[in-house]
Amino acid sequence: MTRRPSASRIRRVGLSDDHSQLFELVSQFCQDRLEPHVDLAEANTEFPRDAFTELGRMGVLNLPYADVIDPQTPPVPHRVSLQVLEEIASSWLAIALGLSVHHLACAPLIKFGSPEQLSLWQSWVIGGQTLGAYCLSEPHSGSDAAALSSTAVRDGDSYILNGTKSWITHGGVADFYTVFARTSPQKTSGISCFFIPADTPGLEFGKPESKMALNSSPTSNIHLTDVRIPVFNRIGQEGQGFAIALSSLDVGRLGIAACAVGLAQSALGIANLYSQERTAFDLHIADFQGIGFMLADMATSIHASRCVYTDAATLLDLGESISREASMAKLLSTDTAMVVTTNAVQILGGNGYTSDYRTERYMREAKVLQIVEGTNQIQRVVISRELRKDQ
Repeated sequence: MTRRPSASRIRRVGLSDDHSQLFELVSQFCQDRLEPHVDLAEANTEFPRDAFTELGRMGVLNLPYADVIDPQTPPVPHRVSLQVLEEIASSWLAIALGLSVHHLACAPLIKFGSPEQLSLWQSWVIGGQTLGAYCLSEPHSGSDAAALSSTAVRDGDSYILNGTKSWITHGGVADFYTVFARTSPQKTSGISCFFIPADTPGLEFGKPESKMALNSSPTSNIHLTDVRIPVFNRIGQEGQGFAIALSSLDVGRLGIAACAVGLAQSALGIANLYSQERTAFDLHIADFQGIGFMLADMATSIHASRCVYTDAATLLDLGESISREASMAKLLSTDTAMVVTTNAVQILGGNGYTSDYRTERYMREAKVLQIVEGTNQIQRVVISRELRKDQ
């Protein structure tokens, strides 16, 4: 099935004329440039760098930083840029996820970089032709990010970094890496953030992971062996890295939420269309209450998830703290994507279990969204801690 699902029927409210035109541009790009290639690329483990390059030329790759690139350009609200991410995810999750990771990798420099760093790197990092990677997780410190053991030892005007980063999206294909490493023994106050160009000596990449899904998005370990970088490449103050990481993750979790909603919307579109074409007992299966109610629940959960992440994005646009809301959005949206994609397979029956339809891939893709940017168990920890602050 190559016909694009019903993302075009989504009612997006409160958009300016410019934003409406942006959605039309992105939707057409998805239809013309992503839909014809996604199935083969995922099957053949092909990284679609050309798609990111085109999105860069369109100004979409770095949409959240549009006003940074051109101060004359009004800022694009997160409420809008995240819905653009959702639209792309409805066609090709790996690309939308890649955009979210790139935004995450850029955020420390844009938010915490010195004027000198911004003057040197800003146009290169967010100019639209480079791709970043965010390096926080390690083999033994995924969800417990403060337990990372990679080190950055001061040596005169340089730092020397050693260690291994794991589960790095764009590992081996990114142009720059935002790396977190330990500069002192203190658990949270002993972590610092560093900007490392891909061609830095001592930076090596492991074999891409063989994954259940997202095969067109390379994920690998990154090995740092006596990587020497100038002190100038440290972003923020020494010991500020953990706070920088957390501030970036709030936005990153909204990106994952938007991706999950786009994926779920696509699965619903296929299941809804199939249910109106497939017949059993002389009726379209959509006419059976059991199927109709499943579709109704799927649509309701997707809409609720979209409302939660756009509400959090609106708070972010107002300058509010969103740790609780970002975790809620990530938790609800990714759990919804898992349920919706599983139900889509069920509605398609045996066909849903075959690669002739995308539902089986969507179900596999949905699983990882419950894990990345903090597992959903960690999101519940964050939310419960925030609730205790209410007392």
